[in-house]
Amino acid sequence: MKKILIGIAVLFIQHACSAQNDAAQIDTLLNTYNKLRKFNGSALVAKNGTILLNKGYGYRNAGARVLNDEHSIFQLGSVTKQFTSAVILKLQAENKLSVSDKLSKYFPEYPKGDSITIKELLTHTSGIYNYTNDENFMKNEITKAKTRQQMMALFENKPLDFSPGTSWSYSNSGYSMLGYIIEKVTNIPYEQAVRNYIFSPLKMAHSGFDFTNLKSPDKTVGYYVLNAHDTVGAPIVDSTISFSAGAIYSTTGDLYKWSQALQNNTVLSASQQNEAYTPVKNNYGYGWGIDSIDGKRRLSHSGGIPGYITILSRVPADEVTIILLSNASNESVGKISNDIYAILYHKKYELPRERKAVSLDEPTMKQYEGEYEIRPGLTVKINAKDSVLIAIPTGQTPKTLFAEKKDSFFEKEEDVQLEFTRNDANQVDGFVFHQSGKEMKCKKIK
Repeated sequence: MKKILIGIAVLFIQHACSAQNDAAQIDTLLNTYNKLRKFNGSALVAKNGTILLNKGYGYRNAGARVLNDEHSIFQLGSVTKQFTSAVILKLQAENKLSVSDKLSKYFPEYPKGDSITIKELLTHTSGIYNYTNDENFMKNEITKAKTRQQMMALFENKPLDFSPGTSWSYSNSGYSMLGYIIEKVTNIPYEQAVRNYIFSPLKMAHSGFDFTNLKSPDKTVGYYVLNAHDTVGAPIVDSTISFSAGAIYSTTGDLYKWSQALQNNTVLSASQQNEAYTPVKNNYGYGWGIDSIDGKRRLSHSGGIPGYITILSRVPADEVTIILLSNASNESVGKISNDIYAILYHKKYELPRERKAVSLDEPTMKQYEGEYEIRPGLTVKINAKDSVLIAIPTGQTPKTLFAEKKDSFFEKEEDVQLEFTRNDANQVDGFVFHQSGKEMKCKKIK
């Protein structure tokens, strides 16, 4: 018995030391990203049911010089979708609706509503036009409250992108319709339904919807740009616009309560979660993206709303939760999440580094000029100006790229790198676009 107790003690000490080492590495990683102005926000990481880290990095309010911490409140953007899908599943369990119901059951006048199911709304396979693709609306109207009718008018009469169920296309409009269906079924506002089914039972006291009117010292300010040279604040999207597709605000602590409730099957049963986590198309279930790590199922969703980029990612088999909430439009959160997973699963990763710009001669710089196709309908024109490249994507603002070495360029304020490729004649024929751990090959077309 004594030997058994000693063995247990040794294992406990080893586990504690491993957890402390993981926490230290994660903190170093996040501090490094923060110093490079590539992460400004709050983070929580847990494994085996133990919180390894829960702290803030950078500014909650740069103007007032107030720092982020574990109490900072952030807009979540599309992380909202998993809460919307959970309420749908709760209502299905109460026999108040079924995911096989047609949209027309709740909105009889909706065009082609008899061919679209709730499940297709949940899985982005409805074909309904995504209202956030309306550039004019997103530029001029997002801070103004809208009625249900005004919001539906943005997409209900648009042609379907495809026949429902045959393809996949991300649709915030589809998730807005889920919120409207919840209101029809419950006869209460969507926000109250989420509170009744999720926030109140879990005591998520720092979570809500109307970020515009939130009066809390812990409320963060969202920034389009936040660095040593410039600060550009972002507008707050009215909750009637982001609604059930993206209106929730929360903290790392509240989101961990949500993650633990899922882990313990206290909000949704195991069978309900298995339904939500079954991918339909494009590795997407009901408000969750599904893939794997170390042979175990990983569940994730990111969120993006002006000034904020977020991610919540889980590996239930190991009780792993990663929550990253940024209030400075940091595109690196996906890469950071992958790096944290590398630390937790003892895989290789690299700390980010400050890239140093060099000067290339004019003939070399001229070789990169031209037009490149990113995807059908989206190109980028590149011109050489002095010692930098000016890249102008279709319909977007120009980006300045600096040379790190021949054929290798980077953007200083974002995690973006371009590696130009050459053909057998040593002519530039395209580039590989790197951003936040992902890459895309783009060919030169002019």
